[in-house]
Amino acid sequence: MILYVVVNWRKYLSLKIMFTGIVETTGKVIEIVPDKTNTHFKIESSIGSELKIDQSVSHNGVCLTVTKVEGNKHWVTAIAETLRKSNLSQLKVNDRVNLERCMKADGRFDGHIVQGHVDQTATCQSITNQEGSYQFQFEFQPGPNSLMVEKGSICVNGISLTCFNVKPNAFEVAIIPFTWEHTNLKDLREGSSVNLEFDILGKYIQALIERR
Repeated sequence: MILYVVVNWRKYLSLKIMFTGIVETTGKVIEIVPDKTNTHFKIESSIGSELKIDQSVSHNGVCLTVTKVEGNKHWVTAIAETLRKSNLSQLKVNDRVNLERCMKADGRFDGHIVQGHVDQTATCQSITNQEGSYQFQFEFQPGPNSLMVEKGSICVNGISLTCFNVKPNAFEVAIIPFTWEHTNLKDLREGSSVNLEFDILGKYIQALIERR
């Protein structure tokens, strides 16, 4: 049974493989405009001028569609469901967000399969300076999709990371200096909320086993 699932996972994977969890750059929130149950965000970044309307871009791990481009700034809209399940509702002007454009078909797969569909948020419990790296502990509310294994992949704020010390409601990750300097992880504090997307392969395997 397990062998069948592993060999045939490609058959069941969606063709909408969007991201790899390798952050390109960070952007700064310039403006936030509430609009009924939606919220529009204006983001300034080094890749802003390269973006196009209707392009998919990961913002803190959330796949959002570019609706407008103004020089090095772009606009995206988050609907109520996205705001409810992610930390985008907590963003403030001048906050930084991790950005990644969708993967090219001929690109290298440097991270892991990330859809940009956030499952839930987690809370930062501790940040430890390891004199050369940083160790984070996150706690979350366990649920049917919170699938994690020791030394497996997890997407935190759009970043592909390896988790360890995995528990039913918590895990830890180690951050190298490059990731610390080039993402918004260094902006986190104890109590900060981060977006989580669990490994899609684990979700598919679980679903297939349950069906059989």
